[in-house]
Amino acid sequence: MRFDPTTIRYTADGLVPVIAQEAETGEVLMMAWMTAEAVERTLATGRVTYWSRSRQTFWVKGETSGHLQHLVELRVDCDRDCLLALVRQEGPACHTNRRVCFYTAIRDGEEVELMAPEK
Repeated sequence: MRFDPTTIRYTADGLVPVIAQEAETGEVLMMAWMTAEAVERTLATGRVTYWSRSRQTFWVKGETSGHLQHLVELRVDCDRDCLLALVRQEGPACHTNRRVCFYTAIRDGEEVELMAPEK
């Protein structure tokens, strides 16, 4: 069956959440948003393309930072309202220059920073 991006259940704003996960290690890198066109661009180019809600434009991961995400596989969840992008990440995934965006844990009611920015 041929994939049709319009079968995804997008929000009223035309967005779908996407989790980026390192394909080889399973490490969860980040969460972002895609439009149907961003999904199509990602599949066509193999470069993960998100939708920037703040800038209202497409954002190819690593285009300005050099921290590229190469698509290995795109998966659709059972409700078709969330995507999982299995990627090969070059450099940090987070805009704070950390390997992942999920670098803060909540332990015993306190926030604990798990990793410092990469140099």
